[in-house]
Amino acid sequence: MPANHAAENALGTIGTVCWAVQLLPQIWYSYRMKSTEGLSEWLVLIWGISGAFLGTYSVVQNLNIPLIVQPQLFAILSFVSWAQCQYYGRKRSKTTAIAMYITAVTIFAGFEVGMIFAIFPSFRAGNMAPVQFFGIFSTILISGALLPQYYEIYKYKEVIGISLMFMAVDLLGGVFNDLSLAFKDEFDVVAGVTYSLVVVLDGIVILCALILNPLARRRRKRLAAAAATDGTDDERSPEAPVSQVEERDEIKDDEKTADVRYGNFAEPSRERDVV
Repeated sequence: MPANHAAENALGTIGTVCWAVQLLPQIWYSYRMKSTEGLSEWLVLIWGISGAFLGTYSVVQNLNIPLIVQPQLFAILSFVSWAQCQYYGRKRSKTTAIAMYITAVTIFAGFEVGMIFAIFPSFRAGNMAPVQFFGIFSTILISGALLPQYYEIYKYKEVIGISLMFMAVDLLGGVFNDLSLAFKDEFDVVAGVTYSLVVVLDGIVILCALILNPLARRRRKRLAAAAATDGTDDERSPEAPVSQVEERDEIKDDEKTADVRYGNFAEPSRERDVV
């Protein structure tokens, strides 16, 4: 396909916009629900870390500007979601969660800047190994981060705690970024594999939601109906021990009534004086 810089930047911009806002639905969902149950904190933490590696790769490789900006926004929002997991999930204080967020962003921003200056001279000298490592390692992190989320899906037997809008926008971002690379002078294989894996792995989560969530809803309805039926049966059949106690109390009351009615009181014994 012939190079087309206008198409490259346009598609890259759309992909960047998608990946810039992809985590906003998830952040809003967690805030609205006041819970991150079902969302793996490892997913968003590892994604935040991967942003530093992918950002280093994008800057040194001099990809188009949207693809350079995207990893930075991706990492920042991932760490926001991770801080929510600390606050809502682990019940840490708001101050602690904010401090953890600022610390993580500062550490990995410094790491990215340092790595850019460290490997850029060798890249200009023709040594591609360091920059390729950052690209490949970011791919491993982004892909592997979804494994803990798959475990959460397996544990709950449905997709909960994660916004499907977030997954859909993330998937679209991967598609547009892939198309953007197709219009470059030379297709970047490492970046292409990274974006393609995001599309596939996000698609698996969405597919799981479409299949497992309706099954889980039907399962809950059956359990609720069974519980309601059991409750009705319990009301119709009171427990035997309670009935027996009530029956014994009634018998005792009847005996006391009969004693009073017929004057059946025991005479007190009188001692006779011995003359």
